[in-house]
Amino acid sequence: MLYFLGQLGDALAAFNVFRYITFRTAGAVITALFFVFLFGPGMISLLRLKQGKGQPIREDGPQTHLLTKKGTPTMGGLMILSGAVISTLLWANLSNGYVWVVLFVTVGFGAIGFYDDYLKVKRMTHAGFGSRQRLLLEALIGGIAAFAISQLAQGSYNTSVLFPFVKDLAFNLGYFYILFGGFVVVAAGNSVNLTDGLDGLAIVPVMVAAACFALIAYLVGSVTFSDYLLLNYTPGTAELSVVCGALIGAGLGFLWFNAPPAQIFMGDTGSLALGGALGTIAVATKHEIVLAIIGGLFVLETVSVIVQVTSFKLTGKRVFRMAPIHHHFEHLGWTESQVVIRFWIISFVLALIGLSSLKLR
Repeated sequence: MLYFLGQLGDALAAFNVFRYITFRTAGAVITALFFVFLFGPGMISLLRLKQGKGQPIREDGPQTHLLTKKGTPTMGGLMILSGAVISTLLWANLSNGYVWVVLFVTVGFGAIGFYDDYLKVKRMTHAGFGSRQRLLLEALIGGIAAFAISQLAQGSYNTSVLFPFVKDLAFNLGYFYILFGGFVVVAAGNSVNLTDGLDGLAIVPVMVAAACFALIAYLVGSVTFSDYLLLNYTPGTAELSVVCGALIGAGLGFLWFNAPPAQIFMGDTGSLALGGALGTIAVATKHEIVLAIIGGLFVLETVSVIVQVTSFKLTGKRVFRMAPIHHHFEHLGWTESQVVIRFWIISFVLALIGLSSLKLR
């Protein structure tokens, strides 16, 4: 919305600054941050009042969780989504189609996660929305988003997968790109969801990934920078830096309340939406594989669950003491803070590796 003030720049020089993506990205960070700071305590009080006993805790999980986390309200993703969406609507160029696609996935996945959290709280069980129905809805939203992006994209790479580290390596999927893009969006959403198991564990890697993709979107969406850095130019995606800024600001505000011991959990409402947003931005910027590197911690958590389930079904034995893998380290004797901070360090290292692998054209 404020972007359009920049159109008055020719008449009023003071408004020129609103044309700059860097300024509006910073504005989105600050706006989302202060929104969550301002309304967060009220949301926590309301959710605690409405939910009573809070989020059900897994009985087969670490026993310390039954003592320290019982009664903590969930659906904290509402804080993140409200801050991020309002900030995006305020600072982004609303005539940009990519912005609306990302918002569509973010709100859509958030709604699915909200319903899942609602069922868990209502039934006081760890099982929520049926997995098949949930995945079908996610796939529908992801497929629509991938199709929309393929229509918005310009140039010869609009249906191609670009491979990092190797110059000029691209694979055109044609119509199958919609399936691939939808898979990336759904996989990203569920990977973040699996990672969200300890106080502050998921939100910091999400912010790290959002910061990386704010930079990537800005570079590949600029003719000048993409040409200078030999990156594939994707017109229009620079505006997604503003969306990433809103996610970072809302995430920082949420972390204030989610830091150990958490006053609130983000729940599926937040984790699905944040993962879906990152996946959509990766598809739009043509850096889907780079997301798997930058978000390698999410991949690790997902793989640990797949390995655990497969091993148990085939052999009756478990590879890890508990999956996802962050619980495995808790069972090994690591404290929750040790697991969280060490996993944060891993996410920072993977982000640096991911940024160094950006696709050269």
